[in-house]
Amino acid sequence: MALPNNFRSLIYLVVGLAVGGAGAVLFKDSLPGPEGSPEERADKAEAALRKAENRILALEGPGRTKRGGRTLADGIHDIKDDLAAGRAISPDDIFRAAQPLMRDLSPIFDRMRVRQEKRNMDRMTGELTRKYDLTEGQQAELKKFFDKKVEDEAKRFSDLISRDGTTMEDMARATQDTRWDDGLDSFMAGTLKGDKLATFQDDRITEKSQRVQQEADMRVTRVDSIVNLDPAQRDQVFGIMARNSRDYDPAMELEGGAGEIGAAPAGDRNQAMMSVLRPEQRQQWEAEKQRRRDEAQREMAEMGFAMPSSWDVLDDY
Repeated sequence: MALPNNFRSLIYLVVGLAVGGAGAVLFKDSLPGPEGSPEERADKAEAALRKAENRILALEGPGRTKRGGRTLADGIHDIKDDLAAGRAISPDDIFRAAQPLMRDLSPIFDRMRVRQEKRNMDRMTGELTRKYDLTEGQQAELKKFFDKKVEDEAKRFSDLISRDGTTMEDMARATQDTRWDDGLDSFMAGTLKGDKLATFQDDRITEKSQRVQQEADMRVTRVDSIVNLDPAQRDQVFGIMARNSRDYDPAMELEGGAGEIGAAPAGDRNQAMMSVLRPEQRQQWEAEKQRRRDEAQREMAEMGFAMPSSWDVLDDY
């Protein structure tokens, strides 16, 4: 199984940032041999060092080195030391090295993300206005609601990038957790009245039901492709996947087969699913999990990385 697209994209982004900043550090550490007189050599070396140091300071942000915090140069030197010592490096090592630079560039990333998200919010405002005949005042309030969501999301990402201990997996999961419509139900409940509110709520439960249905069907298909579920197991696994969806509501009418969703095991998704599988199916699942981990490990080794020890290759099945 190939690495998840969002995880791979984050690796490439972080590596790109780290390599770009590393150019300044490596330049400082690998100046060519001087030529000419000792004085000329000293002048050239001093000028080159000053140029490299200024570039590093510009990348790392004003005053960061003087404050004694971890810098891009620190991270690059740590990675160089690991490579020289033959120690494997992981995507998290690269992320930690690039984190000071990403933190300093986060205002630029935030502006790019806010611009794109505001376009999406404008589209949704137009759609909701058309469907529920919103007044100008209601449109203005809805725009404020979406604008605040965009700002909150930008802050969430900035805080995550700046926080000590953040991992590449944390960043990957943060991108998956973003939902444009979180909180929309409560907002519209305080905005619409009567039939309009009832229509909106009916539309929302239908929309969420479709999400849950599609997500659960997809996950059941993936599990079935590995362990060959029987019909009764398919119903139970569908119920597990549906109930663990963030959009699930007990009022939903889902087509999961003959069985009742409420009859499926509850609790942690993975543990509940494993309780449904027969012993030989659990062995098949674990064997496939190991096979995919080995494949992903080889793929990461080709890029020069070690596999994150905590990463579950079937976590998003």
